[in-house]
Amino acid sequence: MKKSEIRFSIALDDQKVPEAISWTATDAGPDIHFAKAINIALWDRDERGTMKIDLWTKEMPVDEMKRFYVDTMGAMAESLITATNDTEMATKMRSLCRELTDYLNKQESEQR
Repeated sequence: MKKSEIRFSIALDDQKVPEAISWTATDAGPDIHFAKAINIALWDRDERGTMKIDLWTKEMPVDEMKRFYVDTMGAMAESLITATNDTEMATKMRSLCRELTDYLNKQESEQR
């Protein structure tokens, strides 16, 4: 059986606020990669519920954070089709993503 590892490293300031997020993965080569935010969700098989980790750095702007969540929901819609073949649920998720993208685009144009 092949084994793969993903490692996250979080640098915190004195108030324990993330200043830097880096990650490496055995299947991503030897380089260290950097991120402004991470969102990890796990289904706990014993508790039969979701465990989440949400972290973002001080340099993550609010507008990028909103886009990050819309992109995450879009990716979840694609994963849902692969995992369950429930196209109706995925279609509804994609529709919400389009609606939220339109909302964010309108916000951006009003701020200019």
